[in-house]
Formats: sequence, C-alpha cells, structure tokens
Amino acid sequence: MEKLLLIDGSNLLFQMFFGMPARIVNGSGKAIQGTMGFVGALLKIIRMTEPTHISVLFDGEHENERTALNADYKANRIDYSELPEEQCPFTQLSDIYNALDYLKIKHAETTVCETDDWIAGYALTYGKDFQIIISSFDSDYFQLITEKISVLRYRGLKTLICTPEYIINNLGILPAQYADFKSLVGDASDNIRGADKIGPKTASQLLKKFNTLENIISNAEIIESKHIRESIVRNTERLQTNYKLIKLRGDVQLPFAIDELKLEDVQSTTREVLNEIGLLP
Repeated sequence: MEKLLLIDGSNLLFQMFFGMPARIVNGSGKAIQGTMGFVGALLKIIRMTEPTHISVLFDGEHENERTALNADYKANRIDYSELPEEQCPFTQLSDIYNALDYLKIKHAETTVCETDDWIAGYALTYGKDFQIIISSFDSDYFQLITEKISVLRYRGLKTLICTPEYIINNLGILPAQYADFKSLVGDASDNIRGADKIGPKTASQLLKKFNTLENIISNAEIIESKHIRESIVRNTERLQTNYKLIKLRGDVQLPFAIDELKLEDVQSTTREVLNEIGLLP
C-alpha cells in the first residue's frame, strides 16, 4: 500500500529550534541550528517511515475562522515578530524552504486556515487508499487516528507512533472521541478552557456512558454527580464552542494534488543538504 507522510512543519521547526543544545552559526555568522535540526529530523523521519508520498505544511501568519469564533483562541502564544532574531525560529524558515526545494519535497504555508485543517483534509480524503503518517506533537491529530492513520511524535530513538490502541490505553477513549474529550478538559497550549470539575478521568467516564459531547450535554440532568451535572449545564455554550475550535473537518482546498506529492529517492545527508543550499562550506 502507498504511504503518505504529512509533516507539521511549524511544529517540527519549533521542536528543533528550541530543542537544539546551543545556537549554531556557520562561517558567515548566520544562525543555522533550526535548519540543521529540521533537515536532520526530516531525513530520519523519512527513513523511519519509508513513504511513497510526502508534504511538509506550515502555518502562515493570518486570522482564521477559529480566532473569529473565539478571540482567546491561541491568544497566549508569543509574538515572535517582537523578539530579536536569535530568539525567533521564523528567521530560519527561508533556509528550510530552500532545503525542501532541494530535496524536491512539496511544501506550502497556509493563508486561510491552519496546518491542522490541511493535514486533516489529506487524511480524510486519502485515509482509505493510503497508509497515512502525521508527524507532529499537536495532540489535535489524535482525533484522526484509525487503523490506517497514525501520529508520529519524533524523539530520535524514543520516537513514538500513536495508534488507536495508544489512545484507548492512555486516555480510555476512542480516537473519534478525542475532540469531545478535549472540549471537556480544555487545552492550555491553545488557551482553551474546559469545564470546571472535569478532568481526564471524569471526561473519559462521561464519554464511555454517553459516547459524544452532544449526548453529554443533552443528558446532563441524569448525570449522577451534582458537581459534574452543574458544570456541564453551566458551561454548555463554552463546551460547544470548544468543540468547534478543536474538531478537524478537513473541508478545505488542499494545496497539492496527491500525484504531486510522490517522493523521489532521498539519499542526501544533512550536511550535503546544508552545503547545497549554501549554509556550509
């Protein structure tokens, strides 16, 4: 079966830029640690997964329907445009794009949606015909996991492949319930506040009994715990908004046709790629 590797480029960039042990500059004094880490991780992920098709997708700087729905959404994120160059991962983005062009890997930056939506679009469109691997630490992708769609969390030798069994064993829910689950418990990284009195264990128990968030809301009056019942009723509007923020529908125009994403044989090393794009002598 053909295999499509979808890399959340912004997620990997941040992981590598801030995860490298020190700032690295080349002979010209240009910082390259983010690019070096990104290319190295990318090549390792490719060799680890052996895809037939690949795309690397990045978030652009723009408003989207989620921020229009809730102004607090991701309002806790740092504005990197106000930071000095050495603290801003985006200053190395053009070099990463050059590296991807050299490797002949299709990449794009979102202009009207989020990377999550593009990746969900590819997963939901091709998830029956392709084995799909999503490379990211963003847990929102857990809702897309099936027997053919997995999430790879790259940590070198400690890389983890998240499957349906991983979600069931660790969260006590099905992958298809993840958006419901996260709506209940919230997500501090995206500045989404869940319902008070409801943690992961309670959310899992509620979903086991009622299956979906909407069923929980509709049947709140029969929830045994008074505190949980009152929390669901009190936070109904927020919970419904949370679900709209978290649920990945994938109904967006995709940047590339699937045939454009065929991967050529990649034999390059990180040093060879950086040398070819002019970052190393």
